Amino acid sequence: MGFGEACMSKVIIIDDEPLARSIVKEYLQKHPELQLIAECGDGFEGVKTIQQHQPDLIFLDIQMPKINGFEMLELIDQPPAVIFTTAFDEYAIKAFEAHAIDYLLKPFDQQRFDKAIAKWEEQKTKDAGNITQELLETASQSPAQNQRIVIKDGSKIKIIPVHEVQYLEAADDYVKVHTKDGYFLKNKTMNHFEQVLDANQFVRSHRSYIVNVQQITRIDPYEKDGHVAVLRSGVKVPVSRNGYGKLREVLGL
Repeated sequence: MGFGEACMSKVIIIDDEPLARSIVKEYLQKHPELQLIAECGDGFEGVKTIQQHQPDLIFLDIQMPKINGFEMLELIDQPPAVIFTTAFDEYAIKAFEAHAIDYLLKPFDQQRFDKAIAKWEEQKTKDAGNITQELLETASQSPAQNQRIVIKDGSKIKIIPVHEVQYLEAADDYVKVHTKDGYFLKNKTMNHFEQVLDANQFVRSHRSYIVNVQQITRIDPYEKDGHVAVLRSGVKVPVSRNGYGKLREVLGL
């Protein structure tokens, strides 16, 4: 390997529009230090390709079919540095301005593209993973991101609409998302879900549980001053004293 090759950075483009990908490809030609190793047409392919090639930088579209750019990033254990390419939605702006390396608003020209690359070069020493995690936390506060939970189940990707979630349960560094098809692990915290899910539909009934109130058939007393919520599926979810107060309020009891 020559000295020049050692300095190359690996790049992947993820965008469902072939034209958009070809524009980024064309602009990349002015940057011989960046080596384009793959192009992907959707987020499913993006997840697989990132894991396979471990790129240094990705160009990522947000609005894509199947899963969007943010959802795709959530499925990657150690996300690379990201420059977003987007035709835009206002909610993303906050997330970008707070945390993204850069975002390119379509249509963009070579000059604007070069500026984004320069910005990335400057920030290269920073921890891309942390920057991306903070970005996702901010983006997840937007209503558009809260309608479903996207989960990696082995090599498959599962999209769970939130109304199909029966309850959530803490499990070490993960949260178990329980549905009629069993449970799936999501690498997030209970506090994260408590913040982003609709508080009129999902109530933290206990330190380790968040329950979908639509699923509750009754609340029974349990032991000395505790309760359990009995769900349609027959499952009993613990309710703490504090949780009982919250449930009564939401259910109007």
